[in-house]
Amino acid sequence: MATTKNTTTATTKHEGFTEDERGAMKERAKELKSTARRGAKADTEPEVLAKIAEMSDADRVTAERIHAIVKANAPVLTPKLWYGMPAYARDGKVVLFFQSAAKFKTRYATLGFSDEANLDEGSMWAAYFALTTLTKADETRIAALVKQAVS
Repeated sequence: MATTKNTTTATTKHEGFTEDERGAMKERAKELKSTARRGAKADTEPEVLAKIAEMSDADRVTAERIHAIVKANAPVLTPKLWYGMPAYARDGKVVLFFQSAAKFKTRYATLGFSDEANLDEGSMWAAYFALTTLTKADETRIAALVKQAVS
């Protein structure tokens, strides 16, 4: 009687979280613990600026511009880290965030708006934007979106 073995090959794909995704979840857990320790009202902008400073040159330049645009156009938003990414919140809820291209090894950075953002336009509207570089026109458009998001 022959027996058969159930074998897996190196080509078997694991269905689950990637290392990068698990890393982001660990960062989020640390952020929640830190907030609980020091309170929700603590100044978290230095942490955001430190995270931006760690980014690769292209991502860092874009993140610095996004940070400046948000600070100038939506001073009601509080900078904070969210899954290890620079984010901006109102009343503790993230309204928008910047995801560097390196975060999940993608070819472009992302500017994302949560459902807390007031961007509703009809029955469908953009909530995420791919960023490769920022032109003056892009910065103007982002400023308008940020203003609308908090209106």
